Amino acid sequence: MPAKIIDGTAIANGIRAQIKSDLEEYIKNNADSRPGIAVLLVGDRKDSATYVRMKNKVALELGFYKKIRQFNNDPKIHGILVQLPLPKHLNEERVLSEVSLEKDIDGFHPINIGNLAMKGRKPTFVPCTPKGCIELLDRTGVEIAGKNAVILGRSNIVGIPISLLLLHRNATVTICHSQTKDVEQKVKQADIIVAACGQPEYIKGDWIKPGAVVIDVGINPVDDSTKKVGYRLVGDVNYKEALEVAGSVTPVPGGVGPMTIAMLMQNTFESFKNKQ
Repeated sequence: MPAKIIDGTAIANGIRAQIKSDLEEYIKNNADSRPGIAVLLVGDRKDSATYVRMKNKVALELGFYKKIRQFNNDPKIHGILVQLPLPKHLNEERVLSEVSLEKDIDGFHPINIGNLAMKGRKPTFVPCTPKGCIELLDRTGVEIAGKNAVILGRSNIVGIPISLLLLHRNATVTICHSQTKDVEQKVKQADIIVAACGQPEYIKGDWIKPGAVVIDVGINPVDDSTKKVGYRLVGDVNYKEALEVAGSVTPVPGGVGPMTIAMLMQNTFESFKNKQ
């Protein structure tokens, strides 16, 4: 049977609707207060620009507003995110460390990541994409404890934090990267696959264990003259092939992407409430 398609858009819409309802209820007693979010984009990466447009649209729907400048000392701004990756000439660690811990809604501040890595600690915010991946697993009834999870990619944005979240949920985690040998054989052992390696359609259908859950974080621009923007987005998994063997799989677009944005809004709302 073909795999079940995990509809990230529908799940994210439900989360966003709940946030909007909660926000409207909350501000009834705080008429002069609104949550504010700031997005800083450097460069002209096609995938980053796409996500910023989407985040802007959703933020407006939820009553948020944003400005582009330094926001740490602005009491009207409750969340700051820096769109990653940054151009190579910028020091990513230094930039992220400058974001106020209380406004680090992307969860990339070194203290947040450190707390995520340690048992018994709780980060102020969890990175949005990994958090969204866990929400997708939970909301589709996937049992995590005891499962073999294979992560493709070891980035600070997705690979490392999702591996920590899965460890906290008692999965057995393997991280594959550019120096990993026999990647295909490792993927074949996975009950849960999280693809975040940035390689278009890298994972083939015959790599996937029958019935496995595939979470495709990849968002790769591929030239396509039939599209108005001149390109289309594909994942790190060969979607058509995955549909024939996986138990469930996220599409690209419409899978992890909408969940990332929903988690961003959720984190911002939590920051807003914490400041009241």
